[in-house]
Amino acid sequence: MTQPNPHEAAKETINQVADILKLDDWVRESLLNTHREIKVSFPVEMDDGTVKVFTGYRVQHNHMMGPFKGGIRYHWDVNLDEVRALATWMTIKTSVLDLPLGGGKGGVICNPKEMSKKELDKMTRGFARRIAPVIGPLVDIPAPDVYTTAEIMGWIADEYSRCSGKKSPGVITGKSIKDGGSEGRVEATGRGGLFVLQKYLKEIGDNLKGKTIAIQGFGNAGSIFARLAFESGAKIIAVSDSSGAIINEQGLDILAVIKHKEKTRKVGDFPGARNSSNESILEMKCDVLVPAALENVIVRENASKIKAKLILELANGPVSSAGQKALEKKGTVVIPDVLANAGGVQYLIMNGIKT
Repeated sequence: MTQPNPHEAAKETINQVADILKLDDWVRESLLNTHREIKVSFPVEMDDGTVKVFTGYRVQHNHMMGPFKGGIRYHWDVNLDEVRALATWMTIKTSVLDLPLGGGKGGVICNPKEMSKKELDKMTRGFARRIAPVIGPLVDIPAPDVYTTAEIMGWIADEYSRCSGKKSPGVITGKSIKDGGSEGRVEATGRGGLFVLQKYLKEIGDNLKGKTIAIQGFGNAGSIFARLAFESGAKIIAVSDSSGAIINEQGLDILAVIKHKEKTRKVGDFPGARNSSNESILEMKCDVLVPAALENVIVRENASKIKAKLILELANGPVSSAGQKALEKKGTVVIPDVLANAGGVQYLIMNGIKT
C-alpha cells in the first residue's frame, strides 16, 4: 500500500479549499509554505557508553494569528514532510477554533520504546538546546504528541529555562500539575473528540448509546476517548496500539483494558478478546471508526474496505486526500481532525494558555 506524502496531501487540501473560497493568491501561498524549518542534530551518550547522533525537526508554519503552537513527537518514522504537514494542520486547527495562535510541529527520529528514562532525558535536553533560540512563550510553544509525555515537557521547559537564564514554564504546554500545568489537560483531546462526536450525532437526531466503535490507537487520546465513550454508553468492540489489536464484537471492558495495558504495556492478549492486526480494525463493521494513531492510515487502496459510515479523525491526518475522495463517493462521513482532536489546544484558551 503506497503511503502518500503527507505534506503534499495537506497542500492539496489547501488548494481545494482556496479554490472554493476564492482566496487571494497571497493567502494561498502563505498557507502552502512554511515560515521556518529547522533541522538539528545532536549527540547523546547512551547508557552503554556509546554516543548516538539524533536528528530532530521543528517546523513553524504560520503565525499570522499568534505564536506558533504544536506538539513534539518521538517516533522512528519522523521525517520533515510529516512535520511540515502536522505544522500546517495546526495552523488550520487553531484558525478553525479562532484562537490567537499559529501552527508549528516538531519531532525527533528515535524509538522511545527502546530507550531508558535516562537516555530519553538526555535526548530531550539535547533537542531542547538546539531549538531553544527559536521557541519561547511568545514565539513558539511546543506540547506533547506521539510518545511524548508531561514529564518530557518538563525536561524541555527546564532546559529552555537553563538556556534563557530565567525560569520559563510558559515555553511549553502539557506539563505536569507540579510543574505548573492544569487539571484536565491530559483528558482534553480525548474528551474534546467525544464532545464533537456527541454534537454531530445530536445534529442528526441520534446519540451515542449502544453505538459500536473501533479505535485504532490506544495512546493518550485514544485510550481516554475509549474510556469516556464507554462510560457514556457506547460499545467499544476493538482497540489497538503499536503491538496489535484486540477485538470483541460483544464489547470490551475498557476500564479493564486500560489496567491490562498499564500492567503489560500492550493491549494484546487481553482476556476475553482475540488478537488481531492493527490494520484489520479499520475494516471492521462498526458504527464509528476512530483512527487515533498516525497519519495516512486510510488511503485510496483501503478506503473501499472501510465499513463504518462515520469516521472521527482523532489522529492528525489519518485519512489521505485520495482516501477522503474515495470515502466521499461511498457516502462515508468524516469528522475532520482540525475539529475532532482540537480539544487540547482549545483547552489552552479556557485556562489562560498556562498549561
